[in-house]
Amino acid sequence: MITLTGHSLTIAQLEQICLHGEKVEISSEALNAVRKSRLAVEEIVSNKKTVYGITTGFGKFSDVLIERQDVEKLQINLIRSHACGVGEAFPERVSRAMILLRLNALIKGFSGVREELVQLLATLLNEGVHPVIPQQGSLGASGDLAPLSHLALVLVGEGYVHGDNGEKVAAAQVLAAKGITPVTLQAKEGLALINGTQAMTAMGAIDYIEAEKIAFDAEKIAALTFQGLEGITDVFIPEIHEARGYPQQLAVANRMTAILEGSQLTTRQGEKRVQDAYSLRCIPQVHGASWQVLDYVKEKLEIEMNAATDNPLIFHDGEIVVSGGNFHGQPIAVAMDFLKIGMAELANISERRIERLVNPQLNDLPAFLCNQPGLESGAMIMQYAAAALVSENKTLAHPASVDSIPSSANQEDHVSMGTIASRHAHQIIQNVRRVLAIEAICSLQAVDFRGADLLSPASSEFYNELRKIVPYIEHDRVFSEDIERLNTYLMPQ
Repeated sequence: MITLTGHSLTIAQLEQICLHGEKVEISSEALNAVRKSRLAVEEIVSNKKTVYGITTGFGKFSDVLIERQDVEKLQINLIRSHACGVGEAFPERVSRAMILLRLNALIKGFSGVREELVQLLATLLNEGVHPVIPQQGSLGASGDLAPLSHLALVLVGEGYVHGDNGEKVAAAQVLAAKGITPVTLQAKEGLALINGTQAMTAMGAIDYIEAEKIAFDAEKIAALTFQGLEGITDVFIPEIHEARGYPQQLAVANRMTAILEGSQLTTRQGEKRVQDAYSLRCIPQVHGASWQVLDYVKEKLEIEMNAATDNPLIFHDGEIVVSGGNFHGQPIAVAMDFLKIGMAELANISERRIERLVNPQLNDLPAFLCNQPGLESGAMIMQYAAAALVSENKTLAHPASVDSIPSSANQEDHVSMGTIASRHAHQIIQNVRRVLAIEAICSLQAVDFRGADLLSPASSEFYNELRKIVPYIEHDRVFSEDIERLNTYLMPQ
């Protein structure tokens, strides 16, 4: 059980909750904060104060005053009208992360919702009720309005949730079966549910979890390639990397040294050649730069995961109720664009290592790692597939955050496109994993030609794990199946 406070959620905890089904509870301090902020909203309504989103319309309609008897209708109208997402649904683990992050934001006590609402969000998590949320349709300001509206629909007993077998099921049916009572939204609650960055941040957090694992796996796979090509280990000595000063670069070099320790397939400077190509020699520099990106992205995500991002926000027990712009997704949009570049580079250098493994002009291995070159094509077209994925990543890596299209009759005249950035980052990550799967298949074959018994102990253990997934290539076969099996194995489980 993980206790949510609104201030201390980490990516490690999110992984436990969203990937491994850990249950949650809300701290008593957070519930007290929720109750206090709700009293402030009720006072605004009862005293007929003019406050955006509570007693007024939304966006361009912010100057339209709403009568007290229409406050509930205002909130449900908001949810239904804004639930216009399109396209494929977010993965179920992302939907779960969106519930978690919206809950964590609301219990900070700046949003004015009822305790009943936050407890319902916790119940959805603990009962495994995950809304079906279309991926497309958010501008990333005023927050993720369309995606979060599809989440909010489930709270009122409308919309759809993911079934046990991946099918789409009416939310009302599932809630009734589990004995969960929907809510009737009160003043401010509809707006508080959808005015935030939880779609882009949820997608971003899942992206990060996948990307971090890929970055570690990339080192283990690169080490197999390094041994398959009899790489020169001098490039990993700490003096080189201390001389430059980047801690991530030094960390990669140290991990590579540890993985390669005891190998009989590596060489020293001058034994077989003086220098290796950059794709081997510069592993610490290139992978290290991607780790710099990951460190940056993690920091921004964990700030946003614990942020109040709706509008208006309520401070000092209602003494201050102010409209701001915390819903604007620019910090996460930029971070996701940065993540796209960092991950794309891991695939770029991996594809170049694949080329060095399969090209007989660049090594002394059988051409395209074939047992019968000419009669068989071996890994020839696997390199094509990797090149295609790398090329696709170059298109996807174009920054989404530099684009903006005005909306709401130009009231919302600059938006972040952060959700697009997070979705494209997810696509890049899937491509990167498959490129690395291809490198792994090729490096396994190269190592077998050299003698797998000569691997370092750490690489030997990894080799044995991978060989359970992808057997030795005796003859040409449908390599797509090998790639997909290995891709699945490399995914966070």
